[in-house]
Amino acid sequence: MVGPALAAGRSNTKVSGALRARNSYVSFDSESTLRHTVPAGLNRRELEVYSRLERARLPQHIAIIMDGNGRWARRRHLPRVAGHRAGVASVRSTVETAARIGIPALTLYAFSEENWKKRPRSEVDFLMRLLCRYLKAEVRTLNDNNIRLEYIGRKHELPEQVQCEMEMARQATQENSGMVLTLALNYSARSEIVDAFRSLAEAAARNGGLSHLKIDEQMIGEHLYTRDLPDPDLVIRTSGEMRLSNFLLWQLAYAEIYVTQTLWPDFRGVQLLEGIEEYQKRERRYGGLGGDHEHAPARALAEAKH
Repeated sequence: MVGPALAAGRSNTKVSGALRARNSYVSFDSESTLRHTVPAGLNRRELEVYSRLERARLPQHIAIIMDGNGRWARRRHLPRVAGHRAGVASVRSTVETAARIGIPALTLYAFSEENWKKRPRSEVDFLMRLLCRYLKAEVRTLNDNNIRLEYIGRKHELPEQVQCEMEMARQATQENSGMVLTLALNYSARSEIVDAFRSLAEAAARNGGLSHLKIDEQMIGEHLYTRDLPDPDLVIRTSGEMRLSNFLLWQLAYAEIYVTQTLWPDFRGVQLLEGIEEYQKRERRYGGLGGDHEHAPARALAEAKH
């Protein structure tokens, strides 16, 4: 899941409802003479998929596990770092497309706490340098697309220079009112939950002790790194792996999961739109019954007669 994106930190600005980007929209006439309003900036392949989407049912928050950089490089007989470098273009395309179509929040999983222990030091150092270059180079693109940059993870454990670059990029985009791009770097869902309970205990100690502490889901959510974001509706994982890899375990409780065989360096905006298209085909039940469950017995009887 190592990639060019990043993470750790957070502002207190609440994301509420669908955030509106400053991207312009254009209209065109379909063969059926129906008028469709589509975002400017989408390429032809993206437009083809977007035309099949229901704008009213776009996910409010998409989370992506960016995976496959190493395999992408290995298949081309290149060093692993070449895959990470190639993944920068995937981040740019995905972020811009999400912002253009009006997705309120996008969270990218780039570097986990476990990566510090399991990746060669030279690769980790390269990723930190790549992160700094990405932040410097992409601030203008983020501002052009009205994107606000945030982070989740234990940023205090990152190199000081990386922290400085992250904070400068965050401040440079903090006035933007469009999509919130959250970069998860040095992130672990289990560590996030541990930190949430530590925060709860510290708050209780300042307010009369643990005997007065009443814990429920809402209170825990208010102490998570993502407390200013809605829970993801859709999580996308590239490279075909079928696991969450310690990513947003609390927040993804009811998220739809979409796995693509595409390796991250080959992922672009059109693949993002394809994931959204698959998401819109599903019925979200949140543990309840489907919308047409009352008709199921009659339908089953009719099918049996045939």
